Amino acid sequence: MAETCPRCNFRFERIEGHWVGALGLNTIVTFGALLLVLVGGLIATAPEFPLAPLLIANLSTAVIIPLVFFPISRTLWTAIDLSMRPLRDDEIGPSTDDQ
Repeated sequence: MAETCPRCNFRFERIEGHWVGALGLNTIVTFGALLLVLVGGLIATAPEFPLAPLLIANLSTAVIIPLVFFPISRTLWTAIDLSMRPLRDDEIGPSTDDQ
């Protein structure tokens, strides 16, 4: 990922440890998806629970969801951070389009 926006020169990592929130958001979404797959699989296969298909479905979810959702979680976390701590004038510089 680029360190700054190519248009406005906004630094994406505003403070040290900025991306910890994105990791937390990604973890919450992944655990939610795992819960849905597990409960949905148990409901769909009741009263007998085949272990292998349920295990494969949950392992696939545990691997794919974090990889797919991580860029989205970084963008969402930056938006959440900007809403909690509005942008200051000294955080952006002249854009590269102005030069």
